[in-house]
Amino acid sequence: MGKPVNRVLFVNSEIMPFLPETPISKIGRCLPQGIQERKKEIRAFMPRYGCINERKNQLHEVIRLSGMNIIIGDVDRPLVIKVASISSARIQVYFIDNEDYFRRKQIARDADGKFFEDNGQRAIFFARGVLETVKKLRWAPDIIHCQGWISHLVPLYLKKAYNGDPIFSGSRIVTSLYSEIAGETFSPSFKDNVLFGGIKPAEVPLPEMPTGINLAETAAMYSDGIIFGDKEIDPELVKFCEDRNIPTLPFNEESIASGRYIEEYDDFYQQLQ
Repeated sequence: MGKPVNRVLFVNSEIMPFLPETPISKIGRCLPQGIQERKKEIRAFMPRYGCINERKNQLHEVIRLSGMNIIIGDVDRPLVIKVASISSARIQVYFIDNEDYFRRKQIARDADGKFFEDNGQRAIFFARGVLETVKKLRWAPDIIHCQGWISHLVPLYLKKAYNGDPIFSGSRIVTSLYSEIAGETFSPSFKDNVLFGGIKPAEVPLPEMPTGINLAETAAMYSDGIIFGDKEIDPELVKFCEDRNIPTLPFNEESIASGRYIEEYDDFYQQLQ
């Protein structure tokens, strides 16, 4: 056991009630509250998808955190930060927003079920937007817990592009893996667009046509601990994680159903310190 875990940053693809209930959005909602109730400071982030009703959920822009541009490829796009509260849980949620990436009403697929061609760029923008915002907040997390495919570049960027930043010098990274986009393929430009901040191509284990499994493997490669978030995890991905010989927490359906997983995740965080 090392130092106590006092601050936990949650980087989520989905959080209730801003999005409909799914296994990911329910944990995205309940886990931060449970960890906060255990006397820890928390921050939670998610994308500001176009299907989120800003008026109903009382989202508003945080001007002091917005205004930066993030360059992906040859195009720079403005980063807008919004915030809303879940009053019943006494939790604030920060939203990463950009009109080009997050104005559309769907999350990852269009109305016909086709995976968005720019999802790779959206994941890049989201990951970098979260980390830049945490820097502006001057809030140093002990644990950074990534959940959902759009968060899967955060571990790579933390270990390779932000590794010299004192805000993240004591941070340990936990990634929860799911199977929500396992069979999807990203555009061929994704592998090149990921590179920034001195990251070398050899440090990003993505093929020319990356899949959801490849993206999850990239997250696992740079994480300090892995949580298996559902029972349908691809065997190739499970083996990849096991071969890394880092702490893992297996999926436990009863624990998820009962809410006991919050205590187990909290114990897992401490194991990494």
